[in-house]
Amino acid sequence: MPWIAYIAHFIAAAFLANGIPHFVNGVSGRRFRTPFANPSSPVVNVVWGWANFLIAFLLFANIGPLYIGTPGDTIFAAAGMLVTGILLARFFGGDGI
Repeated sequence: MPWIAYIAHFIAAAFLANGIPHFVNGVSGRRFRTPFANPSSPVVNVVWGWANFLIAFLLFANIGPLYIGTPGDTIFAAAGMLVTGILLARFFGGDGI
């Protein structure tokens, strides 16, 4: 697989990880910060989370297939989720990035 696919998988996993807190807070009816406001309405959070999921799907589907279980794909997708998760935890926890 070309190296660009691994980078795309890393970025797609980052979008996936970013979409989760927005979508979950939105469908739970809670206000949560987005790039548009702090805090944004639940509906804005659902749409923002969905947009992140869509970008992740498009990257996973169109920039080389994702084969979970193969070392390269799994490592880059897992690393994208982990790095983004840590950065989001620090950001939303008030520690800064």
